[in-house]
Amino acid sequence: MNELDLIRWIRTQVGASPAAPVGIGDDCAALRMPAGKVLLVTTDMVIAGVHFDPQTASAAQVGHKAMARGLSDIAAMAGDALAVVVALAAPRGMDLKYFQELFLGMKSVADAFGVQIVGGDVASGDLPLTLTVTALGAGDETALALRSGARPGDLALVTGELGGSILGRHLSFLPRLNEAKWLRGAIAIHAMVDLSDGLAADAGHVAEESRVAIELWDEAIPISRAAGELARTSGKTPLEHALTDGEDYELFFTAGAAEAEALLRRTDLPVRATCIGRVSAGSGLWLGRGAARRHLPAKGWVHEL
Repeated sequence: MNELDLIRWIRTQVGASPAAPVGIGDDCAALRMPAGKVLLVTTDMVIAGVHFDPQTASAAQVGHKAMARGLSDIAAMAGDALAVVVALAAPRGMDLKYFQELFLGMKSVADAFGVQIVGGDVASGDLPLTLTVTALGAGDETALALRSGARPGDLALVTGELGGSILGRHLSFLPRLNEAKWLRGAIAIHAMVDLSDGLAADAGHVAEESRVAIELWDEAIPISRAAGELARTSGKTPLEHALTDGEDYELFFTAGAAEAEALLRRTDLPVRATCIGRVSAGSGLWLGRGAARRHLPAKGWVHEL
C-alpha cells in the first residue's frame, strides 16, 4: 500500500458538503463561510506513546480521540465546526486495514457533528504514529468565548464531571459542541476554555488572560467515579485527580452571577452544569472560600521540550 491507495480509499468515504465546494483531490480545499462570521482555526496532534498507548488503544479509538480533540477547541470558542484537515505520519509497515479503521474512527466523530473531512496529507517513515487534525469553524466576532473575558463578580461553572479520564474516557469522549452552542444561546458567556490540561491549569489560563483572581470551591467540584477509582492506587485524592488529570474535555466558563444562577435553575440543560467558584479582582488561582482560601498552582499536563 502507498499513500495514493489510501487517499483513493478515503475519497470513497467522503461525500460532498455544501460548506466545501472543493474538497479532497485538489491542492487546497475551498470553504464557504457563513455571512458575517469569522474563521476559527485550531490544530491538535495525537502521538503514539504520548496521547495513547499503541498496545492497548484500537485504531478506531485513536481516530476518535484525534478528531474529538480538534473539535473540542471549536466548542471552547462557542463556534460552529465546519470542516477538518487531517495530516497522518505513520511508521512504515502499517497495513491498510489499520489505516481504514483509524479514518473511520475520525469520520464517526465528524459525522456526528455534520463536519466534513476536506483534505490533508499522508507520510511514512521511522517515526511514531502521529495524527494532526486542523479544525475549521465559524464564529460570531462579537460573541466569541475567549479566555480573556472573565470579569470580577462572575460565577465560574463547569460541565460534566472531572478526573480519571485515563481509565478510558480520554479515548471515547465527545466534544461539547452542541452544549456550547446551547449555552451561547442561553446566556452571555464571558470566558470559556475546554479542559484539556486539567481544571487547575486551564482555569489558571483564564485567570491569567483575564487578569483576575479565580476562586475554586473544592467541595463543589464535580468529581467523576473514575477519579475515585484511580485514587485507590495513585496516592492522590479524588479532588487532586479532578484538578490536575486533564483530558476531561469538559467546558469551564464564566458568566454574570444573575445569569449563571438562572441557568442553573433551568430544567432543560443539555448537560450537567455546576457552579464551582467565582471571579474577583486580583490575580491567580485559589482553592477554597473567602479567608480560608489558599493559592492553587496552575498545575496540569505540560509537554516538556
